[in-house]
Amino acid sequence: MADKNSPLQISQVRTFIIEGVGSGGDYHNVKGGHWLIESPISTPMSGWEKYRSSRTSWGINVLGSFCVEIEASNGTKGFATGFGGPPACWLVRQHLERFLIGADPRNTNNLFEQMYRASMFYGRKGLPVAVISVIDLALWDLKGKLWGEPVYRLLGGSTRERLHFYCTGPEPSAAKEMGFIGAKVPLPYGPDKGQTGLRKNVDFLTKHRESVGPDFPLRVDCYMSLNVPYTIQLVKACEHLDIDWWEECLTPDDPDGFEQIKRAHPTVKFTTGEHEYSRYGFRKLIEGRNLDILQPDVMWVGGMTELQRISAMASAYDIPVVPHASGPYSYHFVISQPNSPFQEYLANSPDGKSVLPVFGDLFVNEPIPTKGYLDVSELDKPGFGLELNRNARLISGDHLLNPSPQKGLESSGGREEAVPNERGDDWAKFPKRTKD
Repeated sequence: MADKNSPLQISQVRTFIIEGVGSGGDYHNVKGGHWLIESPISTPMSGWEKYRSSRTSWGINVLGSFCVEIEASNGTKGFATGFGGPPACWLVRQHLERFLIGADPRNTNNLFEQMYRASMFYGRKGLPVAVISVIDLALWDLKGKLWGEPVYRLLGGSTRERLHFYCTGPEPSAAKEMGFIGAKVPLPYGPDKGQTGLRKNVDFLTKHRESVGPDFPLRVDCYMSLNVPYTIQLVKACEHLDIDWWEECLTPDDPDGFEQIKRAHPTVKFTTGEHEYSRYGFRKLIEGRNLDILQPDVMWVGGMTELQRISAMASAYDIPVVPHASGPYSYHFVISQPNSPFQEYLANSPDGKSVLPVFGDLFVNEPIPTKGYLDVSELDKPGFGLELNRNARLISGDHLLNPSPQKGLESSGGREEAVPNERGDDWAKFPKRTKD
């Protein structure tokens, strides 16, 4: 373990994408037939018939997973994953890396501010902030390893001994059987289907309410696909079902709309925040006091550094923060926060009826909930405690950033070999190079 007071600098920043599907921080980059992409789910693209059958048809998985490794001058490394694919690698190398190399990796507040402010002219939200998020998480992983402590202890320590989960998936009855404390289902139809679709939504939710009984919390994910009038009408039509909360009913660009739906249904819980970015994006949501729970995604919102700030603002208004998915990154945060009562588990199995690692095979020891909970002791390893799978299908960002496209990125007969690059990433797997 490094001396806490010794001078340290970041010596290397490496980026990777992941070959194939089902691994890393892009939740939706999965094989065909997976419930996440093939189930009937209302989306902002549901208004076009050709984009209704699968969420991949309109590109939900177009970027793919992305990883960052940050090495300190004493050889200690931090690693994290998120989404962003090749564009994320480009942003790190061409822009954000300059703020990291030579800096003290423990200065996460200062590094976040520099990266965020330097990218404001093209960023503030979306991909640039998501890229900063993964860098920030890698820095927190590195800090934990430098100090020999799990990240949750760096955030203030544990507020409980056990972390409880609700499950997002296609079958709430399966979630109940697996021991989760609640379940959330995606809404199948949006306003484009009119009254017929609305009645089908009510029937769909009625079926699931009957399958889990009257006392099991049932939640609904609307994935930014509704509008104010439709939300008000749908919630009214489902009053008898005792839906625990309605999530992300409106586009993130209509925060004022939540005032209207809350006024129409003051005793109903509404949540959002998965697709909002930075503390500035959350400020208006918090100050409006029209939301009952906030759901930032730590891999998108700005990382652990920014999530702490959002949580602090929300706690002053007594608004709970229940992060969207993000696996162990969220687990460390939630157990450290008295204002975060439980955590989401996003079902990663193709049928959504079993518990698998959120990040697929990227890590060999990713903790997953058993019987709907996770003991805090399972997180008691330095950093985020995740051990990289040495057989992970990583492709170095260096090989993507050469001046001209490399045919070496294409597989030759399915063979692979370890190819060292100029930064010394000799453990990473790359497709075997072929001659022109």
